[in-house]
Amino acid sequence: MSAEATNPEARSEARPELRRRGRTRLDLRRLGRAALLGPTSRGRLPDAIGHVAEAHRAHHPDADLSILRRAYVLAETSHRGQMRKSGEPYITHPLAVTLILAELGAETTTLTASLLHDTVEDTEVTLDQVREEFGDEVCFIVDGVTKVEKIDYGAAAEPETFRKMLVATGNDVRVMSIKLADRLHNMRTLGVMRPDKQARIAKVTRDVLIPLAERLGVQALKTELEDLVFAILHPEEYEDTRALIAAHAGDRDPLPAIADAVRTVLRDAGIAAEVVVRPRHFVSVHRIALKRGELRGSDFGRVLILVGENADCYGVLGELHTCFTPVVSEFKDFIAVPKFNLYQSLHTAVATPEGYVAEVIVRTRQMHRVAEAGVVALGNPYATVAEACADPDEERVDPTRPGWLSRLLDWQQSAPDPDTFWSVLRAELAQDREITVFRADGGTLGLPGGASCIDAAYAQHGEAAHGCIGARVNGRLTSLASRLSDGDTVQLLLAHDASSGPSPDWLEHARTPAARIAISRWLQSHPDRAAATTTAARAPLSVVGARGGGGNAVADLPDATVRLAGCCTPVPPDAVAGFVVRGGAVTVHRIHCPAVAQMRSVGRTSVAVHWRATADCRVTLVAESFGRPHLLADLTEAIARQGVEVVSATVEPPVEQRVRHTYTLQLPDATGLPALMRAMRDVPGVYDVGRA
Repeated sequence: MSAEATNPEARSEARPELRRRGRTRLDLRRLGRAALLGPTSRGRLPDAIGHVAEAHRAHHPDADLSILRRAYVLAETSHRGQMRKSGEPYITHPLAVTLILAELGAETTTLTASLLHDTVEDTEVTLDQVREEFGDEVCFIVDGVTKVEKIDYGAAAEPETFRKMLVATGNDVRVMSIKLADRLHNMRTLGVMRPDKQARIAKVTRDVLIPLAERLGVQALKTELEDLVFAILHPEEYEDTRALIAAHAGDRDPLPAIADAVRTVLRDAGIAAEVVVRPRHFVSVHRIALKRGELRGSDFGRVLILVGENADCYGVLGELHTCFTPVVSEFKDFIAVPKFNLYQSLHTAVATPEGYVAEVIVRTRQMHRVAEAGVVALGNPYATVAEACADPDEERVDPTRPGWLSRLLDWQQSAPDPDTFWSVLRAELAQDREITVFRADGGTLGLPGGASCIDAAYAQHGEAAHGCIGARVNGRLTSLASRLSDGDTVQLLLAHDASSGPSPDWLEHARTPAARIAISRWLQSHPDRAAATTTAARAPLSVVGARGGGGNAVADLPDATVRLAGCCTPVPPDAVAGFVVRGGAVTVHRIHCPAVAQMRSVGRTSVAVHWRATADCRVTLVAESFGRPHLLADLTEAIARQGVEVVSATVEPPVEQRVRHTYTLQLPDATGLPALMRAMRDVPGVYDVGRA
């Protein structure tokens, strides 16, 4: 059952330009049988592909249709006598697939390959014949589609088949486009198969092909595939949703009146815009019903506003939020920050005086084309055919290939077995958000939402990331487990010890397949090292000298013992506060220390504190460093050269090749603290020194 049959309003609204021309539904059975009656007159397009030519010329007025005629003639003659299980001539299938792509705006090369996509697989036509007749570019795409044809039925559940599909289609995103259109037509005609076979094919479509369509931005295919899968795998919920939509059709729909009000507002503001109501497809209505419970009339669709320029989008947004009551929580700006699949739009929601809440989408017409067709709308991704196809066996770099697809092609080579590949593929496709982080050298990394510094390390350095021991995010030192946000700047710190490796804990924080596979492989090949990292931590090494008290801090409380707080180690001229603790002693904190608020909250007595005129002071410093021999000796020597006394020192055992040193120091003059910290940072291997 097709989405066009189940939700005709949504389909016609999705392609308003076709509805305006009044094009009738294409009867592929009739055209296919007409095609068998014989060729048309020489030089004229066969009637069977007239609809394809019309749809193609709507997007590409200057397109040369002669190659389509030759491709159709070859496809029709080679498939002549073959029938589909539905009883239609087989030529109706490549015709339908090509028409789907033509309506999405695919360029001529893609349509030519689409017409021929089953000839090499199912007829005596060879790739050499396709190359000789139509060129290397068409041949490359047809070959890519041919390699994944077995995914449809018998081998649908085999993970290794999907690995082959990914490699074959990843070299040219147009192969994926044809594959998705091919699956859509097969799903439309799936009713002739046994229920168990329908369910198996629908599950594969749900698990892999729909997420691929989402990531390629081909929303027009994705939404119809979702509805078809929904009808097969969840027939009861599908029927309930269809009944819900049918019941709504008999009620007064508030969205047309809201759209009229929006048109009036924009016309008065002098903004040229097209305002239409887009009904939701079945799965969307079902999700909204699960989220909100009882649905209101405005929940069955959304208002779409199309304008000419990017600036007009924000002008429309201002008028909407001025003349209606905006729902602030529903606002999303996908123009300033596009989604990973090229999608750009402004999303908002407004409330009307009658109490309806209408979701509104604002985009330019070009954004609308890309939102509906995704990579199909980008045309030929290669500059010249000669450069792209110089070596058919060499992997080609596709400038339209999304970052997530490049990552999949990279890590699939390292996946140890098909089952691991299948699990990580589904996990990767389940990610619905992508972030961009900046490297310290000015480059960028594309990562899935929720990625950590570990993922960034493997994305940037590959297996060299085994030696990563830390990172700076936006200039601040952080752990490798820290999650990254869109726009963060990441500087990764690598150990000088080439034998260092990851910890098993890294697997808990790694999100990308590349990182997880690389970490798992290293741990499997180094079982002794992996076990050593999980042993209990040793007690820190401490070196304690003569302990002092409050330094040169004086409390306005006679005979009271004064102690400098170890949590913040105040030094002159820090602003300080004192509190009486058990035993009558006064603890001195920096005024901004978190412990000050805690002391006040529990009712500790506050005591005024000031510094003596003497310049000496006590401070606790923490040094973060790479592990290496003689590091402790070099640090204490650097401290001694500054004329500073070590009161106590604690050295924690190495963790991921990092060592943390904590020193309590007696300085003869507080003004020498900056110079001391610089001297400690200059010690080789030390990358950060700060006060406790």
